Amino acid sequence: METAAIQTHGLTRRFGELTAVDNVTFSVAQGQFFGFLGPNGAGKSTTIKMLTGLLEPSSGSVEILGQPFSANALDLKRQIGVVPEGMALLGRLTAPEYLRFVGRMYGLDRETTNRRAEELLEFMQLANESRKLVTDFSHGMQKKLALAAAVIHGPKVLFLDEPFEGVDAIAAGMLKTMLHGMIQRGATIFLTTHVLEIVERLCSHVAIISQGRLVANGSIEELRAGVASSVPGADGSQKLTLEQIFLSIVGAGGMEPAQELSWLA
Repeated sequence: METAAIQTHGLTRRFGELTAVDNVTFSVAQGQFFGFLGPNGAGKSTTIKMLTGLLEPSSGSVEILGQPFSANALDLKRQIGVVPEGMALLGRLTAPEYLRFVGRMYGLDRETTNRRAEELLEFMQLANESRKLVTDFSHGMQKKLALAAAVIHGPKVLFLDEPFEGVDAIAAGMLKTMLHGMIQRGATIFLTTHVLEIVERLCSHVAIISQGRLVANGSIEELRAGVASSVPGADGSQKLTLEQIFLSIVGAGGMEPAQELSWLA
């Protein structure tokens, strides 16, 4: 059996009396484009922080590429890339300076770092902004730079937290092409986003977390088959959208319509 790219066992994180992630267990196969979904505050970003060593679990374990992962696992960290929720860029550097810094921190030699930084800036359409400080970039430009930094070392596992937020349609199309190319070369991508259409278009497998607990996990077709009978008016011939699947699983599908605001009615 092939070693999983990502494996969790009973992953739990508590903040005082609040349990943000509660006994979450799932597996992501190598070469899989995996979507991790949930409502606001469900525990998605907390889970990614534990998977990437930014946050220690309260209990449970994480394995990356078949090896136990902890905050001190430097060899494993060199094999992953991360676009975190807040991007965490160094604003007082230019884009080339930032990419060269990141490449060297990942252990790339100077020549390889410079070549890849140049190629990434061209690909991301940032080459003409080489003298501008990162702090002066638009949100979309910073998002593209964060993604460039996350892939400069050719990671085997890539974690993306809302990577398309604030990115224009043209750039989003380019990024999707790049991500598909990574999958074809055997990389694994772990994506969390609120844009369900993107997940439905890109991902082959999905897990859904709600109130810190994993409530669904499988291929989109498996989830579609599992909830079809519970959606009013659905029959065997109807192909449910991921939005319908998501709303049904997290409990919103059967909720009463929200109360209207009188001053907007």
